[in-house]
Amino acid sequence: MSRAHGYAAQSARESLAPFAFDRREPGPRDVRVDILYCGVCHSDLHTARNEWQNTLYPSVPGHEIVGRVSAVGSEVKGFKVGDVAGVGCMVDSCRSCSSCQEGEEQYCEQGFTGTYNGPTSGGQNTYGGYSDHIVVDEKFVLRISHGDDDLAAVAPLLCAGITTYSPLAHWKVGPGQRVGVVGLGGLGHVGVKIAKAMGAAVVLFTSSENKRADALRLGADEVVISRDAPQMAAQAGTLDFILDTVAAPHDLDPLLNTLKRDGAMVLLGAPDRPHPSPGVFNLIMKRRTLAGSLIGGVRETQEMLDFCARHGIVSDIEMIRMDQINQAYERMLKGDVKYRFVIDMASLAEAAR
Repeated sequence: MSRAHGYAAQSARESLAPFAFDRREPGPRDVRVDILYCGVCHSDLHTARNEWQNTLYPSVPGHEIVGRVSAVGSEVKGFKVGDVAGVGCMVDSCRSCSSCQEGEEQYCEQGFTGTYNGPTSGGQNTYGGYSDHIVVDEKFVLRISHGDDDLAAVAPLLCAGITTYSPLAHWKVGPGQRVGVVGLGGLGHVGVKIAKAMGAAVVLFTSSENKRADALRLGADEVVISRDAPQMAAQAGTLDFILDTVAAPHDLDPLLNTLKRDGAMVLLGAPDRPHPSPGVFNLIMKRRTLAGSLIGGVRETQEMLDFCARHGIVSDIEMIRMDQINQAYERMLKGDVKYRFVIDMASLAEAAR
């Protein structure tokens, strides 16, 4: 075993604080990654505070991990010591169900093992990237080909990037299409960049006029204020696809009305209570699709990383120290981040004293 140091929540009511624990030594197919940067996802906050009522404590969050390989097992073929590597939302799955066999491990019929809060075969929970190193089976380790200067901003792609890329790729978004992105936050700002790089014309829907300039800077071709009924009416029947990233309950009907016949709207946000039910006629009269999507499999996550490297896509980030994580959570709740916090794990040694 190797001693690891990180930050953990000991209960839903306690702030994250220094925590030491043991990681396994790399087995034959394992890769040890010394963590350089870890993105801060809203799921981290939900889990640390047990808002989904499924947290195993102690909880070490973090599933947007970029680091450098420091050891490999004897059977590892794809990585060597010194390589830059990433770890996303999963560290294992059953590998035998139809979803796993088809490279869609996120839909594992036995349930994938999360990078944190994922029960292991020994009945313990996995510990995530708010730590100095992690040991992961090679199958769930990703290659990072961005330059060193971009590595911190690559980290959120391991969740926000694949969460937006997967539905855009699955529904074959491309040139000649008009694509709506709802919300300009941690997911939405990456969705705008990826949809634009795929060749689509991008329409950003936001409730805030203050987001207009940033949306255009990030690549949106148009910005529509969703509270403005005339602006929404002007978009009726004009979009091929909508990526809805908003995690708060909202009326889906005005957005569904902007879709063409056979258009699709995909929900990515996970609100704490249901959206108002959409009108059935909004769907059946235009053969529209309302769907959802969950991250992506290992193969597709690697595809996303390679796509983003080719197109120069990274997240817009604010770097924080490890000991600023509790303040960062409070700022996330207020929407006070543009657009993703990333922890500089070099700060952990001092913070964990």
